[in-house]
Amino acid sequence: MRTTRNIKGLLRVGALLSVIALVAAACGSEDATPETIVVTSIVTEEVVVTEEVVVTEEVVVTEEVVVTSIVTETVTETVEVEVQVPVEAEPMGPSGPGLLDLSNSGLAGKSWDEIVAEADGTRLNWFMWGGSAVINAYINGWVKEQAAERYGIDLNQVRITDTVNAVDTVISETEAGEFASGSVDMIWINGENFKTMKNAGLLFCGYWDIMPSMANVDQQAGPIAFDFGTPVDQCEVPWNQAQSAVFYNSALVPEPPADMDALLAHACANPGTFTYPAPPDFTGSVFVRHVFYNEADKILPGGHADLVGIPFNQELYDQVATATWATLNAVEPCLWRGGETYPVDQPALEQLYANQEVSHFLAYGPASAGSKVDSGLFPESTRTYGLTSGQIGNTNFVTIPYNSPNKAAALVVADLLLSIDGQLEKAYPDVWGQINVLNAASQSHFADVPRHASVVDPGEIISLGELLGDWVPAIEEGWNTNVAEQ
Repeated sequence: MRTTRNIKGLLRVGALLSVIALVAAACGSEDATPETIVVTSIVTEEVVVTEEVVVTEEVVVTEEVVVTSIVTETVTETVEVEVQVPVEAEPMGPSGPGLLDLSNSGLAGKSWDEIVAEADGTRLNWFMWGGSAVINAYINGWVKEQAAERYGIDLNQVRITDTVNAVDTVISETEAGEFASGSVDMIWINGENFKTMKNAGLLFCGYWDIMPSMANVDQQAGPIAFDFGTPVDQCEVPWNQAQSAVFYNSALVPEPPADMDALLAHACANPGTFTYPAPPDFTGSVFVRHVFYNEADKILPGGHADLVGIPFNQELYDQVATATWATLNAVEPCLWRGGETYPVDQPALEQLYANQEVSHFLAYGPASAGSKVDSGLFPESTRTYGLTSGQIGNTNFVTIPYNSPNKAAALVVADLLLSIDGQLEKAYPDVWGQINVLNAASQSHFADVPRHASVVDPGEIISLGELLGDWVPAIEEGWNTNVAEQ
C-alpha cells in the first residue's frame, strides 16, 4: 500500500474506519470489476480524502473514492488499498433465448445414428395436455414402450391442463437464466402457443432434413408448413390432423341438425340437451369459432373466407363479433343447466354425453368415438357427422424448447411419433382413431385400418381452414366479456 499525506492536524480514527466500511459495503464480492465510488460522511474534523483503489487479482481496476467530512483542521490524504468488486457469473450454455438452429447446437454435424446413440439412456419430459384417457393410454403404452425398446429412452409424460402451462414454464426458466438446462424437453402444441414461443425465440429449429420420418410428409403443404398461419420454419414436427365433427346419440336424435343454424335451433327446441365447454378450452373455443364463421357467412361479401389467412383485423372482427355474441347470448338459456354454467373441458363434456345429460356436442376427433364406444364410455348408438356448413380442422405438432437438455431424445421420439408405425398405431379405432399427417404415397399403409360404425368417413366432412393465430385469443376474450360475464 502506498500513502501520500498532507496533514494539518490530527485525523480521527473514526473517519478512516467510516471510509473503509463504506468501501467494503460497495465491494463485498470475491470477483472484481472497475467501479468509481463517491462517499460523504460527518466527523468532528474537516478531512478531504482521495483514495485510489487497485484490484490485484485476475482483473485490475482503479476506483476513486472521495470522502468529505467536517473537521476542525484540513487533511488531504491519498491511499491505495486492495479491494474486490463483484462480477456477474457467466451463464451456462447459450447466453440467452433465441431460435436455436440445429447447426448451432450441440448436435451440429452429427448423423442421425449419432443422435440416436446420444439419446440412449436419457429421460424425456414431454409436456402435453393430459385430459384424455385414450390418448394417455397410447402415450404410456405403445409410445413409451417403443421409445424404451428401440432407443433406450425413458419417456415421462408430464400432464398439464393447458399447453400455456408448458409455455409459461419455459418463459419462467428463461427469465431465471436456465438457458441450457430447462425442465421441458418437448411440448404438444399448435396455434397461438406456438406463435408465442417462436416470436419469443424459445424454440429449437432446423432439423427436418435429418429426421428420417419427415421424408414421408409433404413439407410444402399448407397445414404442415403453417401453424394457424404462422410459418413453421422447421421449429416443430407434425403429429396429428385434428378434424372437428358433431357427436350425437342416434337413439335420442334420430335426425341430427344439418348445419350450424339448425344445430342452434335444435338446442332451443330441445332445452338442456346441448352445451359446449367454456373457452379457452380448445373444444369450447372451436365451437365459438364455428358460430363466428357462420355469422361471417351472413355478413361479409366472401363469408368466413374473408377472414381466413389474414392477420387480425379489428374492423372485420367487430362486424362479425357483435352478431356472434348476440347469437350465443340468445341460445344460452337453451343450453344444459340453462347456460348458468359450462363444462370446463372436453372430458367433462363427454361425461355429460355419456350420462345422457346432453344428446350431442361438437368436438375434435370423430375417430375417437369408436374407442369410446368400445370402452363403454359412449353408448353404442353414438354416431358422428359433419355439418353441411363445414367443420374446422387443423394440424397439431410437437416442438422442442431451445433450452431442453435432451434435444437428441426429443428428436428421436418426435421421429417415432411421425413414423409410419407411430401414425398407423394411433389410427386404429381401438387405440385412438386419429387421422395421420403423412403424404399421399404413404396412405397405402392405412388401407386396412378399420373404420368403426360410429365414425364418419373423413371424406364426407367439408373441412374449413383455421384463422391465423392472433384471431383466436381475441375471440376467446370476446366470448368471456360479452357472453360469460353478461
